[in-house]
Amino acid sequence: MQQELDRERAHHDTCRAALARMVEGAAEHVVTGEDVSASGADAEVLGYRLRSRAKEMRELPQGPLFFGKLDFESGEHAGQSYRIGRLRISEEPTAPPLVVDWRAPVSRAFYQAGPDEPQGVAVRRRFGWAPGSRGDSADLTGWEDERLTTGESGPGTLLAQEIERPRVGPMRDIAATIQPDQDDLVRADLTASVCVQGAPGTGKTAVGLHRAAYLLYTHPQRIRRSGLLILGPNRTFLSYISEVLPALGETGVRQTTLPDEIARHPATGTDSARAAALKHDPRMAEVLRRALYAQVSAEAVHPLSLSDGTYTWRVSAAALTEIVAAVRREEPPYAVGRERVRGRAMRAVQLQAERRAGPQPAAWTRRLERSRAMSACLDTVWPKVRPEEVLAALLTDAEVLARAAEGLLDPSEQQALRWPRPPRSHKSARWSPADLVLLDEIAGLVEHPEGYGHIVVDEAQDLSPMECRAIARRAVFGSLTVLGDLAQATTPWSARSWDTVLRHLGKPDAAVVPLTTGFRVPAAVVDLTNRLLEHLDTDVPPARSYRADGELTLRPTRDVPAATVREALTREGSVGVVAADAQVADVRAALTAAGIDPAEADRLGARVALVPASLVKGLEYDHVVAVEPAAVAEGEERGLHRLYVVLTRAVSRLDVVHARPLPF
Repeated sequence: MQQELDRERAHHDTCRAALARMVEGAAEHVVTGEDVSASGADAEVLGYRLRSRAKEMRELPQGPLFFGKLDFESGEHAGQSYRIGRLRISEEPTAPPLVVDWRAPVSRAFYQAGPDEPQGVAVRRRFGWAPGSRGDSADLTGWEDERLTTGESGPGTLLAQEIERPRVGPMRDIAATIQPDQDDLVRADLTASVCVQGAPGTGKTAVGLHRAAYLLYTHPQRIRRSGLLILGPNRTFLSYISEVLPALGETGVRQTTLPDEIARHPATGTDSARAAALKHDPRMAEVLRRALYAQVSAEAVHPLSLSDGTYTWRVSAAALTEIVAAVRREEPPYAVGRERVRGRAMRAVQLQAERRAGPQPAAWTRRLERSRAMSACLDTVWPKVRPEEVLAALLTDAEVLARAAEGLLDPSEQQALRWPRPPRSHKSARWSPADLVLLDEIAGLVEHPEGYGHIVVDEAQDLSPMECRAIARRAVFGSLTVLGDLAQATTPWSARSWDTVLRHLGKPDAAVVPLTTGFRVPAAVVDLTNRLLEHLDTDVPPARSYRADGELTLRPTRDVPAATVREALTREGSVGVVAADAQVADVRAALTAAGIDPAEADRLGARVALVPASLVKGLEYDHVVAVEPAAVAEGEERGLHRLYVVLTRAVSRLDVVHARPLPF
């Protein structure tokens, strides 16, 4: 066994040296590439690509270069052995790889092969590395072999240890532990939109990120042209997942929140609960469309008169009215409609000129269609607008809102929408987060936004219909990976079914795939949260845990959980103290008085973090101390859903500290 371990360590040293040469070679290509371009433009494009590649190679995180190995005995790869890692490593571009990228087609057998269907694999080997290894060969501690053709297959201790390893710091990749059902989702075709209904700890976020990495590897040119976007629920969550894609060799991917993606202004205003719910209501889409197109004149009052210096050409008011009506019936984007009116009015003038004096030169046409008289006419029948002007008028003027909302919103709803203290103009308005969603809707009606080839949407169960529409506008010609858990839906506008969410996202035919086996949350915690799941108004199957370990302790006490936190600190791993938002200040004061200085939620890697219940979604800690579940559950429509989120953040141990009866 020691001889085999030495051989694998030696191979890792060879891989490390080859990777160093690959990094050096990428830097050299930046210099030599300047002399092989056919033109300045070619040189600029080539230089950008080479510099980007060199930068990516330099920024690769340190760590073990392979985590698995496949020995094939039959099929296309009979007699070959391949080590599987996070990126391809070779001594020469044309030489057989020392390490095969986990996304390569041949690597799929590492995740999918089994005794029933070995796929030509005789032996699948998993390597064990010391926790936190930066890639020193001495950190290779052992391996486990599964002999698939003889039926010797099972998860093994190394796989279990990797899954159960303490969670400290940012989220890590799961390339070494992807399960077959996860792999199917990761490798779904670029054109396919999929929705993953994932119970807590099933790895749905990791699946989405690995799917992004897979698409970047498999379709680099298409993704480079069309773009790939990762949307998370908040910036704390984005910090938590920020290192996953770089660890997989992918840098420069846009990862943001939907508010940051659509923001035209800072969100400095606030809404009442009712106003916010109404602004996220799908009926607002039609209200906004009506308000925008109310700017267009139903009937032209004056004819169009254009002078070329020698003759004045006219388009009658009736003809102009018909042009506008015809364009309205075509329902183009508002800005496109204005240009169509311009073009058709100009065509009417051209026809007159051709009958009188024959075809006119292009310069004559351009001069007239961009003339002040033409612009003034357009400003009357189809004026330019800013989304801010439209929305400010709608939320300020009762008559404007009444006309746009007729038959859609009742008078009390209209009253709730209007600003109690209107600004002097749209320029001084303080826009709320919900207003920014409405502004994006109007902007999308004026002109279609630039889209993406693929968008990964995490925690999608909390999206409102109007937020879904904002994403749909950016994925008209692309696909979506939608991730979420209806049981963790905590916003007032959360949907009860994925059918509703997918319809608003513009992908009603997307397949909904459930993941029910948890790899993060221990069985003891899952049993508890399944009891809570029965009280939630949602059709979600109970979860089951891959892990038989874990500890659950219910502590009925009025004491602030300082003693519980001290006890947790005697164990390995991170500690998350989670409390209702209103109780966070009191809990912090009590912990500080006891000599414990908890970090904020966004300080990743802290030993102890104090997290408001509203921000804990998507995060995970080895030991969670849940403070007063009844306080978390009360005070909001979906309080039990919020509590479900809190109780499912524990990776190893959960302490529930409560003086009041548990709400389930």
